[in-house]
Amino acid sequence: MTGKRPRQRWPEYQGSKSMEAIFWTIDDVLTATGGDVASGNKGMQFAGVSIDSRNISDKDLFVAVKGQNHDGHQFISEVVKKGIRGLVVDRKRIQGLPEDSFHKNVCCIAVDDTIRALGDLAAFHRRRFNIPVVAITGSNGKTTTKEMTASVLGQKFNTLKTLGNLNNEFGVPLTLFRLNRTHEAAVLELGMNHPGEIRRLSEICGPDFGIITNIGPAHLEGLGTVQDVMAAKGELIENIKENGVIALNGDDTYSLRLGGTASRKVAYFGQSIYADFRATDIVAKGNHTVFTLELPDEKLSVEIQAPGNFMVLNALAASAIGRLVGLSGKDIKAGLEAFKPVKGRMNIKKSPLGFYIIDDSYNANPGSMEAAIKTLVSLKGRKKGILVAGDMLELGKDAERLHESIGQIAAQSGLSRLFLTGKYAQALKKGARGQGLADEQIIIGNKDELVESLIEFLSPDDWVLVKGSRGAGMEEIVKRLSGADETAM
Repeated sequence: MTGKRPRQRWPEYQGSKSMEAIFWTIDDVLTATGGDVASGNKGMQFAGVSIDSRNISDKDLFVAVKGQNHDGHQFISEVVKKGIRGLVVDRKRIQGLPEDSFHKNVCCIAVDDTIRALGDLAAFHRRRFNIPVVAITGSNGKTTTKEMTASVLGQKFNTLKTLGNLNNEFGVPLTLFRLNRTHEAAVLELGMNHPGEIRRLSEICGPDFGIITNIGPAHLEGLGTVQDVMAAKGELIENIKENGVIALNGDDTYSLRLGGTASRKVAYFGQSIYADFRATDIVAKGNHTVFTLELPDEKLSVEIQAPGNFMVLNALAASAIGRLVGLSGKDIKAGLEAFKPVKGRMNIKKSPLGFYIIDDSYNANPGSMEAAIKTLVSLKGRKKGILVAGDMLELGKDAERLHESIGQIAAQSGLSRLFLTGKYAQALKKGARGQGLADEQIIIGNKDELVESLIEFLSPDDWVLVKGSRGAGMEEIVKRLSGADETAM
């Protein structure tokens, strides 16, 4: 391709505060879920919706969902004793419910599927609010992009955002139930590990705008191939409102492919000259990153409090949403510069012993692992760089090969030592040895053994990256290396 692609124009979002009441009537619940009143008083009203019997208000409606570890139907007597007067239950479980479920002052609503009913209630609640809703998914960077986007929108709007990892079929509804009359925007993170999940989550939240941060080898165990990941992430586009926009990574091959068939308007972000929201002149400045943000109609210098080019891409995605909802360049810049990294995601600390720790322990897949290694290399300069790696999970039949490839990348990056733990440590070692790293430079052990070896090996001003999937629990190593007197940078 030659020349620059013509800039697109998108409709400016015209939002307003919702003046709808936020309480729930029985009719609201029936309309949302398609359920039936099995017993009780139809005149009940509720202030909120809950699935947690431990932390429920007596003014809430209790939805008895079955999760991995608990079944809400087992706690119905408990919540009724707490004063709960509204229940949503599986109609197949009606006969087995305790007698107090059918008290005249308790309205019991039967539905075919309580998990689906939870989502339907959340979708109903979302439709009460005429505010811009942004849904974010992707193989890497979802949480950071969510935080950056919320920080940008927060310069002008009171913005609801996903807390923690509430990004699944339970978490997205629970986030939406927090919407109240004070909110002027919402930014939601959508996670997935199987086909159809993003479709359902985006159906629930009804986004005006979407972001797909990138598409790579993540959750392959439940999906199969990267092409399958592309299709699964692309489900988000189906439920973006007709006049809405999907922001896609213009530097990512699969995202470009997806954009070519998108049924909604597309805004591209990246370093490519074809991107609508672009970064140039990227420079590392200590633990910060400075770059020129090129919006469709202006340029600004931005300094974000995070290292790594991939953080710049996250910032560009947030910038795209900011401009699409009508924010000025000044507001976008202020929002990006106010962002602070999330715990366990590229947090940099200096240990009491003088070495630097890059805590990226929250999660990992091949794409994020490679990006983190590149960031380690850029930060360490001429000092020693050490990778402490745990398993990358949910990679299916390609797990061995993908771990081996990360070992190769680590060795090619000139790291001094690898400290490895987990089921796939030997695969990582194999890849590193194949690229010339010597046996004595690769240490394998459990977490206790690695910490002991690290403390013995590390010197002041060394840089150590700690990373692994959530299930690998690599934050334990970070905590022990940091010490009680850790200093956050």
